[in-house]
Amino acid sequence: QPTGEPGMTDTATVAHPLPRPPRSEPRLLLWISVVLLVALLALLAAGMGRDPRALPSALIGKPWPDLALPTLQASGPDGAPVSGRSWHGQARVVNLWASWCAACRQEHAVLLDLQRRLQAAGRAHALVGLNYKDARADAQGFLRDLGNPFAMNLVDAEGRLGIELGVYGAPETFVVDAGGRIVHKHVGALTPAVVARELLPRLGLKP
Repeated sequence: QPTGEPGMTDTATVAHPLPRPPRSEPRLLLWISVVLLVALLALLAAGMGRDPRALPSALIGKPWPDLALPTLQASGPDGAPVSGRSWHGQARVVNLWASWCAACRQEHAVLLDLQRRLQAAGRAHALVGLNYKDARADAQGFLRDLGNPFAMNLVDAEGRLGIELGVYGAPETFVVDAGGRIVHKHVGALTPAVVARELLPRLGLKP
């Protein structure tokens, strides 16, 4: 019970809380979160602004994956499996395409022109198609309607070879040298300028 005169406060019995030191942990954690968020947004912005065609492939300089795939025929079931080993000794251009791919339809005239140029140079065998995650009948109809520029069409219906090649999506084009090594990768639709600048020189042909 308080003591002393009425109306007077007994200071001896009043508790005065001690001042607490400022708590800096929550503020520090907040600043760390803000910095990490800003860094993450900067990385995302850089990735979105980067052209995937400029991304180097980890497979450049490495052998073409040794995976035998069936071949697409003009009609009927697929043909016997073919492995990239059979290409050794001659450079090839491998174009990954699909009938459902709008950009593949866009670049098809460029491929037909490339085939004419290769045929004139005695290299008609050099252009190989890689039909990617497609229905056989749709792929056959696509080539029947638009023309077939490929000396051979491999069928990657399940995308197994696409995984080994690190494919972003159709279309993509690879140059494989005479030793069976991947020396170039182009992501996206081919254009006459790309063919002249990136493909023909790697085949030893003049643009």
